[in-house]
Amino acid sequence: MELADEALLKRSAKGDRQASALLINRHSSRVLSLAQRMLGSREDAEDVSQEVFLKVFQQADKWVQKDAKFSTWLHRVTLNQCYDRLRKKREMGMAEPPDREDDSPGPPEQMLARQRQVRLQAAIAELPERQRAALLLSHYEEMNNIEAAEVLEISVEAVESLLSRARRSLRQALSAERSVLMGQVE
Repeated sequence: MELADEALLKRSAKGDRQASALLINRHSSRVLSLAQRMLGSREDAEDVSQEVFLKVFQQADKWVQKDAKFSTWLHRVTLNQCYDRLRKKREMGMAEPPDREDDSPGPPEQMLARQRQVRLQAAIAELPERQRAALLLSHYEEMNNIEAAEVLEISVEAVESLLSRARRSLRQALSAERSVLMGQVE
C-alpha cells in the first residue's frame, strides 16, 4: 500500500531518508516543470527544485495539514522560490538575454511548431508574475480554479481575473503573428 504524502512528510521530519526519497521521486517532475515554465531556464529550474525540497524538508516538522493538501503546499513553495529567483534576477539586471535553444534542421512542420512554441513561451514569460503563475497552474499543471486559488492563496474570483487578463495579454501580444502561429504561412 502506498503511503500518503502527508505520512511520508511526517516520516521525513523524523529523519526517514527513504520517505524523503519517495516524496522527491513522486513530485520532482512537477516541481521542475512548473519552475522551468515560470523561470524559462532549465538550469534555474533545477536549482529551484533543489531549494524547494530543501525548504520542504526543513519545514517538514512544522507543516500541519489544515485545508490544503501537501501537493498544494508544495506548489506554493515552488512558486515562492520562483518569485524569489525572479526578484533576484531583476535586482541584478540581466546583461544579456538567456540563451535559447537552436532550432535543429528538420521538416517545415517541426520548424513551425518550434517557432510557435518559442513565441508562445516568450509571450508567457512577458506576463506579470501572478498572471503567469495562474496561467501555468491552470493550463500546464491542469489545476482547476479552486486548486490554483489555494496554491496562490487568493480567491477563486481573483484566479479567474488573473486568467482573463493573462489570456487577453497573450491574445494582444500574439495578434500580429496569428497567421504564422496558426500555421497559415502565405
